[in-house]
This record gives sequence, C-alpha cells and structure tokens, in this order.
Amino acid sequence: MPLAGKGMLLTSMDIDPADEADFNRWYDREHLEERVAIDGFLEARRYVAHQGSPKYLSLYSTATFDVLDSPAYRAALANQTDWSKANIGRFKNMIRAVARITISRGQGRGAALGIIRLRPAAGSEEKLRGALREKLDPEMSDGIISMHLIESDPRLSKPITDNPSVSAPGAGDWFVLIDGTHVNAVSALVAAHFTPAAIEGGTLVSAGHYNLMWDLARSDIVST
Repeated sequence: MPLAGKGMLLTSMDIDPADEADFNRWYDREHLEERVAIDGFLEARRYVAHQGSPKYLSLYSTATFDVLDSPAYRAALANQTDWSKANIGRFKNMIRAVARITISRGQGRGAALGIIRLRPAAGSEEKLRGALREKLDPEMSDGIISMHLIESDPRLSKPITDNPSVSAPGAGDWFVLIDGTHVNAVSALVAAHFTPAAIEGGTLVSAGHYNLMWDLARSDIVST
C-alpha cells in the first residue's frame, strides 16, 4: 500500500490574509512537528490550492485508524499551545475528516494533489466503493503517481471548536486523493473521469487541485 499506515486525518481551512503570515509560521515551525511526534502518527503533508477551496490542506497518515481516537491524540487536542489556540480560532470554512484509507494504488507521492469530495448515497456505499476501485488506477494517465480513497468516520470527523452549535453535515464524506507530477496531469484526469455524471452511488461535492508545500516524516524528527 503506497500510503503509509491505515488511517488519515485531513484538515482544510481558509485564513484571513491579515493572519496568513502567522498561520503559515505556526504550521511550519510548530504544528506539523507536534502532530507527527504523536505516537502512531507517521507523516504529514501541507498543500496550498492551485484551484480549489479551502485554500490550505494538510494530510496526516497514521499507523492505524485507532490512532486518531487514541489517548495520545486526544491528549494533544486537549493541551494545545497558546499559539495553536490563537490560530485554530482563526480558521474559516474548516473541513476535518478522520478517515480510513480503504483503497490505495500506485507508488510514491506527487508534487501536485487532486482532491475530490464525495457524499455516498445512503445504502450505496459498496456500489460507490466498487465504482471507485475501477477508477483508481494510476497507470491510466501519464503524470499520475498514485490514487487513494479515504472514508471519513462521521462520529470523529468534526471541527475542533468550543462552540457546541457548530455542525458538520459532511462528516461522513469520502475523499479521492490523486497524486501527480503536476497540476495539469491531475486536472486532466479529474475532468475525464470524475464528472458528476460519472459518480455511481454518490454525489460529487467538490473538486480541487493543490500544490505540495512540504512534508514531514516521523523519521525526520531529530530526537533530543
């Protein structure tokens, strides 16, 4: 399986331009390393939208899905730094998906990422999964490195907020991830194979193309 582990946390958000410099500094100097250092976390990747919304996207791979509801992860969420609290409080249009990696084909990561958000129709999950299994073949298009399906857990996939009224109507959505060498390869594949009419057993919610900012593996963290 090309993606490390069996679980994935996907987070995506917008940020006001006035706060963007501090937001990026926090992500790059504190947040990614904090998360990758949690027991069971394996790697993290940061992206910025080439064409898509929200603007920023992060993917965190975990050894097992259970890591994403483990005491170590819950302790990290309950003990955020002041810098983290300030930036999390500025998030807009937040998406937070705690997901299982159910399909993963190909080898390696790409410099560009296509992301397709799908909403399974009730009772048609297996139909949609089967249709996607046929589509997720990286060898069908030049410039495509690997392709993956992650399926969100509705109970765990909720924004981190102190406001109990915040809802997450898309908490059970699925995401197709397409790793490619450049955004043109990714966008061409999405246009050819992931139109609304081509989705069997679900609804196409959105699609976007992102450029990799940087990645961090657990092995990159120097022990002190």
